[in-house]
Amino acid sequence: MTRVFVALGANLEDPKTQLDNATAALSALALGNSLKISPYYCSAPMGDVVQPDYVNAVASFETELAPLALLDALQQIENTQGRVRKERWGPRTLDLDLLLYGDEIIDEPRLKVPHYGMKERSFVLVPLAAIAPDLILPCKTALSSLISENILAELQLLGIDH
Repeated sequence: MTRVFVALGANLEDPKTQLDNATAALSALALGNSLKISPYYCSAPMGDVVQPDYVNAVASFETELAPLALLDALQQIENTQGRVRKERWGPRTLDLDLLLYGDEIIDEPRLKVPHYGMKERSFVLVPLAAIAPDLILPCKTALSSLISENILAELQLLGIDH
């Protein structure tokens, strides 16, 4: 059994509903009642593509799935919710990124864990800290040391119950 953390993001076709539906799908992957979901946050998109703001969250749960099997399950959830991969950092109905798989460091062609950009992305760090404030990353860095006032200012907490 391994505790995993997954980033959720959406900015098309009612993003809040996309995250709600993804949360329901993730609950089928979670063992027991282990699923935790952060509050939802609003963030500006990355890159130069003009698009709506994102709704983001982070989920945590225990799983018995191996890393690549979990990646396949996450991509199936994305596909079921209409994900189309057109352009890097473009708009999407749903994006599920495997951030952490226990304390493992994975470097395979299809999967890099910890997720390569998580330490620089406020829309990952802030929701992650909301559900795991004392988390120590596999590189032995305390999550709390990565969060500054500037990072907190980049996001807007959405008053959304889920």
